[in-house]
Amino acid sequence: MRTRTPLTCTLALVTASLLAAAGCAKNDSGSGVADAAPRTVEPVAGCGAGSWTDPADLAADRRPARCDEGAPAPRPLAKKRKITVATGTLSAEYVAPLQVAVAKGEFAKEGLDVELKVLPTPDALPLLAKGDVDAQWAAPEAAVMNGINGGFDIKWVAGNFSPDPTSKSGLWVRLKDGESAEYVDMAGRRMGTMIGKGSVIAYPMDTSLKKHGGGLDKISFQQLGSADVLTALQNGGVDSAWLLDPVWRKVDGDKRYAFLGGQPLGEPLGGLLFGPTLLTEDPDAGVAFLRAYIRTVNTYFAGDYKSDPAFVTELAKLMKIDEATLRSTPSMRMDWEIRKGTTDRLQQAYSDAGVSEGKPPVPEEKAVDRAMYGEAVGHRL
Repeated sequence: MRTRTPLTCTLALVTASLLAAAGCAKNDSGSGVADAAPRTVEPVAGCGAGSWTDPADLAADRRPARCDEGAPAPRPLAKKRKITVATGTLSAEYVAPLQVAVAKGEFAKEGLDVELKVLPTPDALPLLAKGDVDAQWAAPEAAVMNGINGGFDIKWVAGNFSPDPTSKSGLWVRLKDGESAEYVDMAGRRMGTMIGKGSVIAYPMDTSLKKHGGGLDKISFQQLGSADVLTALQNGGVDSAWLLDPVWRKVDGDKRYAFLGGQPLGEPLGGLLFGPTLLTEDPDAGVAFLRAYIRTVNTYFAGDYKSDPAFVTELAKLMKIDEATLRSTPSMRMDWEIRKGTTDRLQQAYSDAGVSEGKPPVPEEKAVDRAMYGEAVGHRL
């Protein structure tokens, strides 16, 4: 029997917690998804042909879907609804659309009272499966896919962003004597991340590592809090790390560090996960949430949002980060859509990393639901 690493044990415990919630998450048939009548999808003013792109389009320069500013218009629920969203951090830029939607009252316009609650992904997943939190701003990590494989009604329902081509968000390494950005011997290195091998960054990370003599099976991982990853890299606690926007600016230009690669352009790797509450029990609230999120992107994040100095000042205050650092990185390409095959590519990386618990891959249709954001912009699947 193969000895489990601490990371594998962590993933196993998370999956076990999800499985313990089975009675709450599954319907009587045990399928994990309640039967529901087809929903009516109507045209939405301000959301034309450009509000939907072909999921099979994987071009790096693909223009993300967009509606007009202020669209889709609010359609308030008949009864006000409280929604709790778990997120691993509030200081990362990819969370900014949710913070802006709360601050600008976009959720309130839909009759939603939204609370953003900071919870580590392993702690939030069992709560999502049981319906104790309604949504999670995260990604289809290995633990999520393992939970879905166990029969749970958890789906990835909207994307978050893809990086600007000039961004250096991604894999950074502390250089040893004689090394350069052109070649670093990554085998045997210790990597600092928030999740570890079971994170979606395993997919782009594996690609970058293999260019430098590494691979997910040739490095060790140290799981750290979001605020500790950079510190650990700088003080030598780890010798490589995955740094997000705008954190990487803290080491950019320092000859002691090198950027080895980042997330694929044009392909969001995370976003919104819905549990049974918004998927099956109250889908009207789920669509309303997505409508507010999409409207926030169209109104405040449609293009180069950092070209507006006043908005950058506002973002820095919301995120509680240094304004100059925020200005120093390019605008993210906020993108609510999900590309075809992303979950397949992620699961291949999890398999390569040995964190799939030996289970078969989850088919995309069981892990991804594009219908709600399609309904929000008036697109029939």
